[in-house]
Amino acid sequence: MEVVTNLNEINSNIRQACEKSNRNPSEITIIGVTKYVTIERTEETINAGIKNLGENRLEGFLEKYHYIQDQASWHFIGTLQTRKVKEIIDKVDVIHSLDRKSLAKEINKRTTTPMDCFVQVNVSGEESKHGLSPENVLPFISSLEAFENIRIIGLMTMAPHGENQEYLRDIFRKLASLRDEVRNEQLVHAPCNYLSMGMSNDYQLAIEEGATHIRIGSKLVGSLK
Repeated sequence: MEVVTNLNEINSNIRQACEKSNRNPSEITIIGVTKYVTIERTEETINAGIKNLGENRLEGFLEKYHYIQDQASWHFIGTLQTRKVKEIIDKVDVIHSLDRKSLAKEINKRTTTPMDCFVQVNVSGEESKHGLSPENVLPFISSLEAFENIRIIGLMTMAPHGENQEYLRDIFRKLASLRDEVRNEQLVHAPCNYLSMGMSNDYQLAIEEGATHIRIGSKLVGSLK
């Protein structure tokens, strides 16, 4: 099983990164990003022991959910259009891309139980990336207090692809610092304990800088299988 082999390597890398940063591997949640693979490969991923799956497109998610349902804990990690919230709200466990008040309002309206959300932050400032600018994060999170069905469990960012390691570390450190700032506010609706950062190409660096949730696609499940 290719996924099992890949997962063994990833777990080894996680242990090494945790040793370097004096962390416990149990703190790390692997989210298997299955957007580019078939339902069969997704099932193989679950059988390998990955119970958290990430999808970033509505159509692909709904197709897989139809077959897999609650065999997995589903994370929606892509940009979420407000009008699409009603189609996923009763199916996902975590939303990683909360970045605007209108989306929070719709999530709050469509569910009767608190939805765990990461606030997406555009730390790098790239125009091609979604997310709040760092200086707007705390005011935004504070403004969500009135939404009883929104719970901010952490912050998420996407680092630039192919940049040098020190630049990537700086991105991750800035998100970790921002998370600490929010957490120190001790907001009831925003415990903000987690960091969703790090993908196939940079997850070891992200772990060394504090990541709790890493989103692994090709290095775990391959592609177009």
